[in-house]
Amino acid sequence: MVLTAPLRPPETVMRLKRIGSFHPTRISFARTLIRRMAGEGWRISTEVLDLDGDGFGRIVYRVDTPKGPLTFSGFANPLDPSERTDRVIAEKWDAAFVLSIGAPEAIDIDRLAREAPLQEMGRCGDTDFVLSRANKSVRLFESVVAALSEGRQPDVTEIANVGYLMRTTAVYGNGKFGMADFLKAGREGHFTLPFQAEMLCVYLIREFTLDLVDHVARARGGDRAVPMARNLRRCFGIGNATGLGMAPYLVNHPKLLHNWITARETAIARVRAVEHASDAVIATLKGLLDRVLEHLRQWPTADAGQQAEIARLDRELTMVRAQFFSNEAWLSEPYPWNRLAQWAESEASLETQEMLNSLTLEPYGPLIDELENTTASDESETTEPSMSAGSLQGLIEEAYGWALTYDFSDQAAETLFWYRSAEKEEPRLGKRRDEPGAELELPIGIARDVTRLHHVLADTNPDASVAEFLIEHPEFRRIARRVQSLAHLPYAEFRDNLLDAGCEPIDILRCKLSIFGAVKFDPKSMLWTRIALFQGAPLPDELTLPEADDWFAPVLRGAEP
Repeated sequence: MVLTAPLRPPETVMRLKRIGSFHPTRISFARTLIRRMAGEGWRISTEVLDLDGDGFGRIVYRVDTPKGPLTFSGFANPLDPSERTDRVIAEKWDAAFVLSIGAPEAIDIDRLAREAPLQEMGRCGDTDFVLSRANKSVRLFESVVAALSEGRQPDVTEIANVGYLMRTTAVYGNGKFGMADFLKAGREGHFTLPFQAEMLCVYLIREFTLDLVDHVARARGGDRAVPMARNLRRCFGIGNATGLGMAPYLVNHPKLLHNWITARETAIARVRAVEHASDAVIATLKGLLDRVLEHLRQWPTADAGQQAEIARLDRELTMVRAQFFSNEAWLSEPYPWNRLAQWAESEASLETQEMLNSLTLEPYGPLIDELENTTASDESETTEPSMSAGSLQGLIEEAYGWALTYDFSDQAAETLFWYRSAEKEEPRLGKRRDEPGAELELPIGIARDVTRLHHVLADTNPDASVAEFLIEHPEFRRIARRVQSLAHLPYAEFRDNLLDAGCEPIDILRCKLSIFGAVKFDPKSMLWTRIALFQGAPLPDELTLPEADDWFAPVLRGAEP
């Protein structure tokens, strides 16, 4: 039996400032995908590399899995600089990608070459199940090509300051634009867990960019050109600029959110319940802590608030290194990781608390990795019409008492409204008293809607059924169903008012991105952030190496000879 300390209560975990301090863990989706590929012996091979001297054309990879082959098709196209934008409403990109079920010879690559660059305006087939596009980081791409074509390795400082050669502007899946849906991918047996297909696509985009830059350098430099050093290839990731659209997703998938957070919190609780740390684990964590400190110094951001958080994280982890990991007597006492977490909760910042949680999970794969299989969920919600109105009121007070603490008679509590922009095709935030459109708001104000429901229930016959109540008050059908369906899931709701003037959606973005496995969060406002995925991940021919899973807190060093 696995021993588990008590899970942290949702009133602690599900606050925006807390989730906005999360870091990736060994059960984040990028990490779990790499482990699965390694464990199942996936093989990735280049089937087609048909590029001209400027790097325009196609690269096709075959992915052999125990469930059958997959095909990744990448297309690089000319793009005028004036047309390059990362906005969802863009119509042209530097590159487009499709992940398909089946071997390359069974996939109509020519059709994909025509349709994939059109994205949602194109026609997807029922074997295609992930569609993406990306733009170059033009300055770094050209700098790397120039260096390699001249026979030298690219500048490490420049790489560290950007960290990727391309950044995705969208990764679509689950039936969008005519593609095969998640259920078909599951029936085929390739993907049964959330976002693994999308993560594979991003991983292969990374390989595409590395092969692309080597090809252009060879075409430009001829015999002088050199391939990129292996350790530098490994430390490139794929960038992404993530905006407000991710926040409504988590609000609208509360069961999924609950399972993700439950898996994470259970992993933390299991490690906190470890009674004695072995010498090997302590040595591993010391080395990892040193790596994290180096990682922090390669975390670029122009955001003053994030800079301050990184600096404080550096100071506090340096103190942890000196006071705890250099104290053998302390480390030999029972439950060292629980005591370290308790110290951090009282003395350190949220960034440090959550980094220590991520860090201490690393050596305990056999204890926690199986939790990655608990992250899927259906999103069905069911109304219980026979429940009494009084019982529904009690359910709110028991499970949603946090929502009742907000005073919605105060205008500041309802300052914001969330809506979908018809022009930009993206979620947006408006100010209720300053901007039109509040009548079109998305149902994101859970705390307000629960409070309103509770207020009306207080004036309702408690013996009336929920069915009778909803016939009289149909405007509460959605929120009543949500309360009844989620009351037993403690991590399904963010326990803050998402309409408040002080709400910062970037905290929700960071929560989801950390669960994906993103690093180096670089906020550009409270509404969007840049990140990198798969930095430090093993290359396709390294998946089965003993150290393939050791890429927490990646660092970049000079090219190896």
